[in-house]
Amino acid sequence: MATTSLSGQTIDAARRALTARFASAGIDSAELDARTLIGTGLDLDLTGLIASSGRTIVAGEAVRLEEYARQRLSGEPVARIIGEKEFWGLPLKLSPATLVPRPDTETVVECALEILRAEGAQSRPLRIADLGTGSGAILLALLSELPNARGVGTDISADALSTAESNATQLNLAERASFIRCDYATGLSGAFDLIVSNPPYIRSADIAGLATEVREHDPHLALDGGPDGLAAYRALIPQSTALLAPGGALVVEAGQGQSGAIETLMTGAGLTVVGGPKTDLAGIFRAITGRKMPF
Repeated sequence: MATTSLSGQTIDAARRALTARFASAGIDSAELDARTLIGTGLDLDLTGLIASSGRTIVAGEAVRLEEYARQRLSGEPVARIIGEKEFWGLPLKLSPATLVPRPDTETVVECALEILRAEGAQSRPLRIADLGTGSGAILLALLSELPNARGVGTDISADALSTAESNATQLNLAERASFIRCDYATGLSGAFDLIVSNPPYIRSADIAGLATEVREHDPHLALDGGPDGLAAYRALIPQSTALLAPGGALVVEAGQGQSGAIETLMTGAGLTVVGGPKTDLAGIFRAITGRKMPF
């Protein structure tokens, strides 16, 4: 097997070399990416990387790391390369059928928990639905915080549901999580206390201009929100209204500039918009809440 430029270097020297290569390619997170990929390739956590920084990389390891570097330099996200992404402090496995969970989406989890805690409902036996669950990120984050809640995640992709089920098992949440293949809420029945969703909201015409990491590696079904980016909301908001228990809440993620239109769709479906949009760390209105008021 042919050796590579990293073969024979120490771990620390290889980390610095990859950082320089990534930085020269314009990758903002060059140092973090280099450290993460080397740690994964050598099966070392941060402590292990520090403790082993002077160890020499052998040929087989160098080949693996060079392949990781090639993938990253081609625009593939680190999370795709290593097959895992942390969300809400939970390690989640990914697949080609799932989005890479993003910190923006944690705003939906925060918003939902704030609503429940304000009502002292976090210990109640709640019923939750996550529409378009993907990797299961939002649902599993909520179940990790709500010990007596049970939830169901829906998705049209069987591969995505398989990934979500695997994550639920890995996180010891499988007994309280179930998954159904359907379009948003079409396969659900009964009353839910909380419904959450991060639906596709990118306008179809805007997908070509997305960053390579997103455009070339996230599933287009999870990105394309139709001509105006609102097609999914037009479907799931009326469906959710019919399924919410009186007093129940729907919390959805919104794209930049979409909060007003989503609020209009919620009120048109009979929900009461509450709390105002919740912003993410960049100040973008990211989570919108509608309540089904008791009669």
